[in-house]
Amino acid sequence: MDDTNLLASFPGPLNIAIIGSSGAIGSAMMSLIGKELAGANLHLFARSCAATPDDLPALASIRCHSIDLTDPDSIERAAETIEQPLDMVLLLTGLLHQDDLQPEKSLKDIDAVAMQKVFAINTIGPALVAQAFLPKLAKNKKTIFAALSARVGSISDNRLGGWHSYRASKAALNMLIKNFSIEVARKNKQAIIVGLHPGTVDSRLSKPFQKNVKPEQLFSADYSAKKLLQVIDQLTVKDSGGCFAWDGKKIPE
Repeated sequence: MDDTNLLASFPGPLNIAIIGSSGAIGSAMMSLIGKELAGANLHLFARSCAATPDDLPALASIRCHSIDLTDPDSIERAAETIEQPLDMVLLLTGLLHQDDLQPEKSLKDIDAVAMQKVFAINTIGPALVAQAFLPKLAKNKKTIFAALSARVGSISDNRLGGWHSYRASKAALNMLIKNFSIEVARKNKQAIIVGLHPGTVDSRLSKPFQKNVKPEQLFSADYSAKKLLQVIDQLTVKDSGGCFAWDGKKIPE
């Protein structure tokens, strides 16, 4: 698919929400959509709502709002800012490490407080976002709710172990995505709900773990964002409930 046909399967102009717009992939998505999708309305959500760029010529409008995935009331307030049905919700958030939190290498490294933090951002927060934003999807047309997942969330593909909290939180997210796809299909038959694996992106999340990544397998945020939008464009309702990598291949459950 070439750049001139970005999201060609979605008749425009589109109404899009990006949750996690201040992150590497979120910022790249914002820029790509703003430069390529004529007439799009873009709703940005982040913990700290920065000034919106003024170099996105394709956009009809761009608005930024605060959201805190650990605060249910914040998520509800964020969803209430959406006045028109959404064509797309892109949930581009995730937590792998912080200054006081590192992925576990063994059982002895498991810490209850750290695990709770990881699940709050990677599983519980996305569940509450889905609860608030899925009803905002338009009816009677192709729509997407896509959340960043990870290949390491695959149970059948797990051959290395470790990273207990992150793996488990993403596996749980994948199960929620499947659950939500079944429930939403009863009332919104053209909605597609998926997880997306962006590859290893050169970002703050992956920075401490890049030394063993081959250069050709370390993607820029711009490249990953473009590939994910191409994957989204090719999805159909038969794909709803699945998790797909940046190259369009379905990730094993």
